[in-house]
Amino acid sequence: MEDLSLHILDVVENSISAGAKKIEIKIRKDLKEDLLTIEIIDNGKGMDAEMLEKVLDPFFTTKTVRKVGLGLSLLREAARAANGDLTIQSEIGKGTRVKATFQHSHIDRKPMGDMEKTMISLIIGNSDVHFKYFHNKNGRKYRMIDTEKFKADDKLSSISTGELIHLVKKSLKEI
Repeated sequence: MEDLSLHILDVVENSISAGAKKIEIKIRKDLKEDLLTIEIIDNGKGMDAEMLEKVLDPFFTTKTVRKVGLGLSLLREAARAANGDLTIQSEIGKGTRVKATFQHSHIDRKPMGDMEKTMISLIIGNSDVHFKYFHNKNGRKYRMIDTEKFKADDKLSSISTGELIHLVKKSLKEI
């Protein structure tokens, strides 16, 4: 994958496949610490210790349509190439937390990519999932997107695709 937003999309799609109805995506950029952190937290079915041991093996997958599961192993390799790493915490019935860290200035760190398009694709394609997107840049915290807020305001059910795209773009421009 050529950028980190595509890795995020892949991991979130795995969360949805695991039954997650609430997914948080947290991005933290700290130029002073030279650190980029990406966290994806879901309330899906979770994994037991045996599956956690296998999940980073590119030749292991729970999917029946293909025989390889490259998503998490590719994200781990992208993190390691940029002087970082990947950790996974999971508990059956509670969900999973995937955390990737990168040296922000590392020459081999992949670009962030288009989070705007990633979030729009996720929200439009999964209207039954509660997404929260947080971004922290040099200590300034932003809560960019919370689809529950849209639902509470009855915006998500009546909003057009164009209006949703405009709303997501407006939220992400603050960064």
